[in-house]
Amino acid sequence: MHKILKKKIAAAFSALLLALPAQALALDPIMPLSSLGGGETGTAYTVLDGSGTIESFQVDIVGSLAGGKGTSPKLMARAYGPAVERAGGILQGMSGSPVYIDGYLVGAVASGMKDLNPYTFFITPIEEMLPMWDMPDKKNKNRLSSTIDLKKYAEDKAKKAEEEAKKAAGQAEGSAAPETKEAAAEAEADAKTAAAAGNEAAAEAEKAAAEAGKDIEIAAAETEPKEVLFASGFNEASLGFLQKGLGQRFKLLPLGLQAGTGMLATDYNAELYPGSAVGVAIVYGDFSVGATGTVTAVDGKRILAFGHPFMHKGNVNYFMTDASVVGTYSGVSNGMKIANIGNIIGRINQDRESGVAGILGTFPAVVPMSVHVEDLDLARKDDYGVRIAYDEDYLAQLVGGVAYAALTKTSDTQAGATANLSFTIRTNAVPEGSFTRKNMFYNTSDVGQLAVGELMQVMNYICTNKEKESDILDVKVDISVEGGRKTATILSATPDKMEVLPGETVTFKTIIKPYRGEKETLEIPYTVPESQLEGRMNLDVRGGGFVPMTAAALLQQAGLVTADSPEDKEQTTADRLKALRETGRNNEIIIAPGAAQQPLSEREQKKLMEAAKARAQAEARNHKVEFLKEEKKKPGETKFETPYIIDNVIHATLQVGKKR
Repeated sequence: MHKILKKKIAAAFSALLLALPAQALALDPIMPLSSLGGGETGTAYTVLDGSGTIESFQVDIVGSLAGGKGTSPKLMARAYGPAVERAGGILQGMSGSPVYIDGYLVGAVASGMKDLNPYTFFITPIEEMLPMWDMPDKKNKNRLSSTIDLKKYAEDKAKKAEEEAKKAAGQAEGSAAPETKEAAAEAEADAKTAAAAGNEAAAEAEKAAAEAGKDIEIAAAETEPKEVLFASGFNEASLGFLQKGLGQRFKLLPLGLQAGTGMLATDYNAELYPGSAVGVAIVYGDFSVGATGTVTAVDGKRILAFGHPFMHKGNVNYFMTDASVVGTYSGVSNGMKIANIGNIIGRINQDRESGVAGILGTFPAVVPMSVHVEDLDLARKDDYGVRIAYDEDYLAQLVGGVAYAALTKTSDTQAGATANLSFTIRTNAVPEGSFTRKNMFYNTSDVGQLAVGELMQVMNYICTNKEKESDILDVKVDISVEGGRKTATILSATPDKMEVLPGETVTFKTIIKPYRGEKETLEIPYTVPESQLEGRMNLDVRGGGFVPMTAAALLQQAGLVTADSPEDKEQTTADRLKALRETGRNNEIIIAPGAAQQPLSEREQKKLMEAAKARAQAEARNHKVEFLKEEKKKPGETKFETPYIIDNVIHATLQVGKKR
C-alpha cells in the first residue's frame, strides 16, 4: 500500500480535499440523477502512474440515457484536461473512480467507448449502486464444524517460519568462525536499526496521509464490462488451459496481480476511502485471478466500487484486496492501467449490474487448496498454496487450472510423460467426510491436462449436488511426473486350475510386457463369487481404465438405449462419487466377470430388444422399472495394482461346478 506524505497530498490534492467531505468513512452527500439535465461540469479523480499521485480531470455531463425496462440508466460524459489527455483518454482501470459536482457524489466512471472517441464515457449513477448494500447476502455460510480460522492459520504459519529461521541461524552460528559470527552480529544489528527506521518512516507517512484526510490509493486495472481478468503465477500453457475452462465470456491476461503471496497476506484492519484502489479476486495465493478498480463510496465498513459488474454473479463470496498501480498504456483505440492486488482486506458480497459491494474486515468462507508437485527426472519438488472463492459455476475449472498450473511450473516434462496424481477433498458431500482418489496417466502430448480430468470431474459432481449446496473444507493434490512411457500390455492370464466351485480362489499367472521392457510375471488371486451359477464363466482381464463391453453397452451402441438412463439421473452426488471411487485405476489389472465372448444369438438379441422396448414404454408412462438387473449387479472382482498403465484387455474362462 502506498503511503503519501502530507505535504505531497496538500500540494497535489487541494481541490480534491475541498470537494470531498471531511469525514472519509461517512457516505458523501449525493446528487440524484433527476437533478442532472446535461451541461453540468464536474471533476473525477484517478491515479495514472506508480508515483501514487492522484490527478484530477474535468468531466462535462452530456446527458442521461434511459436504461429502458430492466436496464440501469447511465450518464454520458466527456473527459478533458492535461491528465486524461496524457493518458490517452478513459482507460480500463478508471472504473469506479468517483465523479463529483459541487462536492456532491454523482456516480462512478463505468466504461469508455472502445474503438470510438476515447474521451467519451459513461457514468453509473450512485443511486443505482447504493441498493447493493441492502441486497440479500446468503453466500458466506459454511456448515462444517472444522472451518478455517484464517488469522490463526496465518499466525501459526508465521510462527513456524520464524522457528525454522532461528534453527537455521543457530546451525550456521555453531559452525561459523569467530570473525564471521562478529560480522553476522553487526549485520543483524544494522538490519534491526534499518528496520526500525523504516517502520518509523512508514508510520509517519501513514499519519501524515490520515491528517490530510485521504490515504488515497492508486486506481488499478481491468474492470470493463467485457470481464477481462488478470492472472498471475500461470505460464502460457496453464493460462490457455484455464481460459478454455472459463469459456469465452472472460478474457484472461497474464498481468497485474502479485504472485507468490501464499497464505499469509491478510490485513485485518485495512481502511478504504472513495478513490482508493481495490481488488476483487476469485483465486488468491501462489496463483491469482481477479481484477482491480476504484472505490466509489464508503459507509463505515461498507464499500461500493467498479460501477459495473466483475463477473456479474449477484450475491457472491469473493476476496476484497487492496491494490497498487504499476503503470498505464494506451493504444489507438484502447488503454489500460496495470495494477497489483495486495493484501486480503475483506469480502466482496455483491457483484451486480451497477458494480460491486463489499465489507471490510470480514472474510469469505473459501476453499484452501494445496498442491505438491515432484519432477522425478529433475529431482525437483515444489509446494503451492491458494485460496479459491466458492463459486459453484467455476470452482471445478479453477481447481483444475491451479493443479495444472502447478504441474507445468515444476515439471518441464509434459510431452510423452507419465504422471501419478492423487487428491483428497474434505467435503460433506459424502458420508465419510472426504473423497480420495489416485490414478496414473500417460499421454504423448500433454499428460497434465489428462491427469487433472478426474479432479475436475469430482469437483463438478460436488458443485452440482442436487440435494444441497455442499461444503468443501479443503483440497489437497499430490502429483509426480517422469518422462517416458510407463505402460504395459497383458500377454496372457492362465489360471492354476480350470474347474472351480463358487467361493473358491484361483490364481492367475499373468504375463505382462512393459513398453520397451522385459516381460514380467504376476500372480493374481481371484475368488469366484458365491452366487456364480454352474457352467462356463467368462472373465475379462483388463486394465482398470478399460470399460468392458456388456450387454447394456451393446444396446447403447446400437442406439436402443441411452447412457443417461432414469436410474443414472436419480443418482445422488454421494452415489456418483462412490461409483467413481470404485472405478478401476489405469495402473490396475482387474479380473471380473465379462460379457459373452461369442456374438449374441438372434434369440439373445431379440430378448434384449424386447427389454429395451418395454423400458421405453414404461418411461413413457412415467413409471420406474428395473432394466437388465444382471448388468447393475457387481459380482466379485479383483483389483491388482501395478507400476504400469495397462493398455489392453484379454479374456479367460473357468468352468464352475455346482456347489454341494
